[in-house]
Amino acid sequence: MPPAPPGSSPTPADQRVRPGATLAVTATATALGTIAYTAPTASLVATAQAAHLGASGRTWILTGTLVGISALLLTAGSAADDHGRKRVFTSGVLLFAAAEALAASAPGGAVYLASRVLLGIASAAVLAPALGLISHAHPPGPGRIRALGVWGAAVGLGIAIGPLYGSLVQQWAGWRAVSGGIAVASAVLAAFAAAVLTESRAERPRALDPYGVLTLAAGTSSLIAGLAEGRTGWGRPTVLALLVVGVLLLAAFAVVEAKVREPMLDLSLFRDPGFIAATGGALFTGLSLVGFMSYLPTLLQGVLGLSGPAAAGVLALWSGLSVVSALQARRLATRLSATDQVVLGLLVCGAGEAGLYGLSPDSSWLRLAPGLAIAGIGSGVLNAALARLAVSSVPAHRAAMGSGANNTARYLGSALGVAIAITAAGSAHPGSRALAAGTDRAVLVATVLCFLGALLTLATKSRTAGSRTSQRPAPEPTEPAEPVGPAAAATKA
Repeated sequence: MPPAPPGSSPTPADQRVRPGATLAVTATATALGTIAYTAPTASLVATAQAAHLGASGRTWILTGTLVGISALLLTAGSAADDHGRKRVFTSGVLLFAAAEALAASAPGGAVYLASRVLLGIASAAVLAPALGLISHAHPPGPGRIRALGVWGAAVGLGIAIGPLYGSLVQQWAGWRAVSGGIAVASAVLAAFAAAVLTESRAERPRALDPYGVLTLAAGTSSLIAGLAEGRTGWGRPTVLALLVVGVLLLAAFAVVEAKVREPMLDLSLFRDPGFIAATGGALFTGLSLVGFMSYLPTLLQGVLGLSGPAAAGVLALWSGLSVVSALQARRLATRLSATDQVVLGLLVCGAGEAGLYGLSPDSSWLRLAPGLAIAGIGSGVLNAALARLAVSSVPAHRAAMGSGANNTARYLGSALGVAIAITAAGSAHPGSRALAAGTDRAVLVATVLCFLGALLTLATKSRTAGSRTSQRPAPEPTEPAEPVGPAAAATKA
């Protein structure tokens, strides 16, 4: 049985840690989460029409999930560390099944959209503890690096399967069957999670941070809602009000966390170059990659006239290769630090996205294959490296909080990235050629954001160690040293 990480409560003798089963359950749940989120992307119009939703409703099918997940990821991570990672994770999977069951039985569009928000809340409770459970079951060393690579591959696998699953099932059995199938799979997974996972938590739970929870949840929700509504016009009073309120509440969250005795997010972590690389890398991954790729199927349908399943299949070239790349990323661990891998991943993704430039209505989808393949390889490296940084840049007993912070940055970046892609691609003149020109603009913006993210991540390596160096023990000798934080990190992923 692996020893408990420093700062975590030891595992009771009668609870055997199952590393393989833990990885299988957490990776499967992560893949299910991304499948559920991306399932409507290639059949958005058809799903919205079937649910009697208009243009605004189509926007909120995806945005509702982002609101729920971004608002509660950090809160779920802190709750998991303090009150039990297995408890929060299993509850999240059960809530996930309930949300999808509600979507499958929704009598109308309003209930369906509410189920998508609930799906985001459930996803937060699943994603935030996942890396904490994995790090507890896998001691620092090559085994943990491999496990985190598998988790990163699960992210890409869900993105690859989701649009194909959603578009095909929607055509064959209707939009309700899409959610119904995921609900059944989630219920089965919850039973496995309850049976095989081992409980773990911090030795000393921290007090609840209610003002932090409220300001973060309200701030992220307002900001994402403003970004979603802004897609149809940034100058509207409602949009401006939501964006301003969101920024002010997030600023209030920072003030609260700086003043409370036991903050949900320790702001001193931002003196750690590793934590900055983890959150900044995740933010730019969402901005430059996830946001653009989420909108790419819509662009492909508009420019090339592809069907929903065909557009999803083209996107699967990117996401499928990210799975393979994430599984192989462990081979880079002895040569490159996780921060260097984030830089490399962003640069490769930028090169791949640049290869998508020049799409026209006369193009074949094969024209996109080289760029999507290159971007897929970079995405896999990114997913694996960001998972390592998420747990290596925080103390071991705060692993779920680190995962929550990392994923919050990723999903906030994704929401902003989609808004940027839609704004860049938008055109006052309808037609596939006008949309092709807009697609080129979106490609250029995404490429620049990739390279900018790589430069900013590289800049974190020049920062000196923070004041927490003396509080964190040296890394395990089995783990390659990484310049991702103070020289003595609590655990190295």
